[in-house]
Amino acid sequence: MRKSSIRRTCAALAAVTSLALAVTACGGTTKKDVENEGGSAAAAGKADPNAATKKGLTVGFLPKQVNNPYFTVADKGGEKALKELGSTYKEVGTSSGTDTAGQVSYVNTLTQQQVDAMAVSAQDPGALCTALKQAMKNDIKVVTYDSDANPECRNAFISQASADDLGRTQVQLLAEQIGNKGEIAILSAAQTATNQNAWIEIMKDELKDPKYKDIKLVKVAYGDDDAQKSFQQTQGLLQEHPNLKGIISPTTVGIKAAAQYLSGSKYKGKVKLTGLGTPNDMRKYVKNGTVDEFELWDPAKLGELAARTAVALASGQITGKEGETFKAGDMGEYTIGADGVINLGKPTVFDAENIDQYDF
Repeated sequence: MRKSSIRRTCAALAAVTSLALAVTACGGTTKKDVENEGGSAAAAGKADPNAATKKGLTVGFLPKQVNNPYFTVADKGGEKALKELGSTYKEVGTSSGTDTAGQVSYVNTLTQQQVDAMAVSAQDPGALCTALKQAMKNDIKVVTYDSDANPECRNAFISQASADDLGRTQVQLLAEQIGNKGEIAILSAAQTATNQNAWIEIMKDELKDPKYKDIKLVKVAYGDDDAQKSFQQTQGLLQEHPNLKGIISPTTVGIKAAAQYLSGSKYKGKVKLTGLGTPNDMRKYVKNGTVDEFELWDPAKLGELAARTAVALASGQITGKEGETFKAGDMGEYTIGADGVINLGKPTVFDAENIDQYDF
């Protein structure tokens, strides 16, 4: 078995609604007006790493899907960090993982409320851009986490790990389990999910390596981060491809649903399953032999870093430019990479030997 640590990495939908337009069109004083009068470093576009951390800020979290166990853990990490920093946390969002119009509406609402910053997990990279840019014009700092928007539409993106490493390691895990031979499929979330699509393209590139010449990717299916649909998609994959040897599901909802189906079928232990899951969701499937190994980062840390980055931006300590550094509490110091990307750190491979050491 592999040990727990692996390598470090890892348009617009419609016109902005009148709600968002009213923020600038009504002629009232905005936060940007106030801060410009004060001549702050942040307003001038210059970082001051020695600036005091502001307290009393309000940071809105907009996950891809509320009541999704993964985002519940991530956002609670953000809430805890904001409490420690003396600021206020609020969460808004849709119950569907594909309601892009709903996400746009919530961005507009947060803009109207003039929060100091927002942390957004984008369902679609471009559809939120007009609304996010409107927020930024009102000096609301925009951080994306887990799933990015177009770089020009936010100040920074908190990446779980590098897309390259995450895509390649999932292929490597499955290839080892099936002996580098056989048909495989991918069970993704929504077709528009930024992170999913980036990982899948890297998976396809990894499969071009000659050592995988006997592995054939037969289909990419989409479960839309819906448990029932993902369960049905797994069933459909096995009916359509009876010789399938393995499935990669780079989504916590998908891998759990796939494991649920496999564990109650004749394919248990015969069709290998890996991807990205939480230990609490996957523990019983590891222990009953349905799943050998899977991987993930700590979503609570992802949410915490999103919150700390939002506060650092709102405090003027960073602007999101490449090369800037900031201290994220006990998490340590982080450096902003190209295009405003901040990598959380190394994901973990979970198996029967270590899974009971984790509770999230």
